[in-house]
Amino acid sequence: MTDLRRPAETAVEKCLGLESAESCLVVTDEVCQSVGEAIYEVARETTDDAAIVRYGSGDQFSEEPPTPVAAAMQHADVVFAPTANSLSHTQARSAATDAGARVATLPTITETVFETGLNADYDRIADACEDIFSQVVDAEEIRVVTDRGTDITLETGSADWYQDTGILREPGEMTNLPAGEVFTSPTSGDGTFVVDGTMRPHGLLDDTDPIEIDVEAGQVTRISDPAVREEIESAAETAGDAAYNLAELGIGTNTGVTELVGSVLLDEKAAGTVHIAVGDDHAIGGDTAAPIHLDGVIRDPTVYADGDEIELPSGI
Repeated sequence: MTDLRRPAETAVEKCLGLESAESCLVVTDEVCQSVGEAIYEVARETTDDAAIVRYGSGDQFSEEPPTPVAAAMQHADVVFAPTANSLSHTQARSAATDAGARVATLPTITETVFETGLNADYDRIADACEDIFSQVVDAEEIRVVTDRGTDITLETGSADWYQDTGILREPGEMTNLPAGEVFTSPTSGDGTFVVDGTMRPHGLLDDTDPIEIDVEAGQVTRISDPAVREEIESAAETAGDAAYNLAELGIGTNTGVTELVGSVLLDEKAAGTVHIAVGDDHAIGGDTAAPIHLDGVIRDPTVYADGDEIELPSGI
């Protein structure tokens, strides 16, 4: 508990701002239980109305939690969800935020990632988010280029941009923790992006084996990696073309992340990186629902907003 107390305090007190009159529910599983318990111990020092519930981790990344858990989430003021399989893109999470809960999901969180990502300066992260947001919010298109072969243009004119500062105070807000990104759900896109950082199911990629993904009119048309291709094809068995949807463009702003560690949750927030996701985007302002949301982290990008290079925060 000693090593996890400081990041738990950051999560409860700084990020979610739990108050004594509020109720707090921690939803966890056997994989992430130690992080869940650390958060619960800090939360119950603030409010008498705190509870923790554990259920068995499922097989699918965005699998719905058990019905009683989903119901409990709707009746809490603050929800923390450190779970092996992300609740971010579930109907249970959407219902909870629709009911007014402030929700922080911590998918695939490990003790190391929790300590690293939550020991950051969240005021500095918020400033970095605001700076990036101001540079991209009015852009009609974003182009991402790297020396390793990424060259993709994403149409963003009618899409909303969001700042994931990790600091929630209003009912119905949601964040990933660790936080630190500015993101949107593009309306379309064309080109190729080359993932050379982190991507499930591999984790941290070998420098010599990046993953190439081609996109045409907002749909993935080619994936060089068999394992990633298999995950998307499996989701497509039930979701069809939605599994191939160009779902997200995110720009990392967490200046506390000094190196990639192989956790998408942490690495996609690293300042100076970009991530592009495939699959579900209904939880981030889009209109595509799918049982998959795969993020690929891209190192050392150059990013243009309507042709003007934007200034990324210094990072890894």
